[in-house]
Amino acid sequence: MALLKKRLKRGDMVFGPFVNLCHPAVLEVAGFAGFDFAIIDTEHGELSSDRAVDMIRAAKLAGISPVVRVYGNQPELIAKALDIGAEGVQVPQIGNKQEAQAAVNAAKFSPEGARGCNRYVRAAGYSSMDKFTYFSAANQETAVILQVEGKEGIENLSEILTVKGIDVLFIGPYDLSASLGIPGQVDHPDLVAEMQKNMKLAGEAGIAIGFFVDDVETAIKWKRWGIQYISFAADVGLLYQAFSKAVKAFQEEKVQA
Repeated sequence: MALLKKRLKRGDMVFGPFVNLCHPAVLEVAGFAGFDFAIIDTEHGELSSDRAVDMIRAAKLAGISPVVRVYGNQPELIAKALDIGAEGVQVPQIGNKQEAQAAVNAAKFSPEGARGCNRYVRAAGYSSMDKFTYFSAANQETAVILQVEGKEGIENLSEILTVKGIDVLFIGPYDLSASLGIPGQVDHPDLVAEMQKNMKLAGEAGIAIGFFVDDVETAIKWKRWGIQYISFAADVGLLYQAFSKAVKAFQEEKVQA
């Protein structure tokens, strides 16, 4: 079983950044730093599938699990991400049970879904894997991560959780805060209580909950509260913060000579 899915199934907390920059070295650095996974962002990043495949290769070499966030709940996008070797696919804009089921169908081969069968792809070792082994293993090992977004998605959470084949239900903190009438207050007690309720429901369905955080302190807090899949900022933001901190220290001469 692919490492990410295996770790989720045994209840591990996993931690990884979004990657927007279009260079394999970013994945190598993230892997060498010790992150568990990285989300190769084709929704908001600079990446296309022909560049994402090299990012996936780099991730595998550096020991980090590659997840591809597609830019829409479209079968061809989901299949392409998995064909090029992603361990997981993250699908945005899930608002109801039907959309969740459509995403799972696109990520799974028959009889669990309707993904087009082709073993002449990187994920199958370019046909070096036995076809029966590949189709079965892909269904077992692929992590399906669905982003519940907007008020509709939050309100339909219980129904979405009934869909079989979801590994992680990713809930955006800002969407959740808005649905609770406290927009932007992602540390509000009402939001924390709602997340803990959602975690309980998801746990009963055998599904992990994912959450986005901007800083390590918040990540640690949610880890202690039981969030399994924690996405952490983005490469461009982390790079900016490091650069900005260095420039400010230099300009203000706060570094001890």
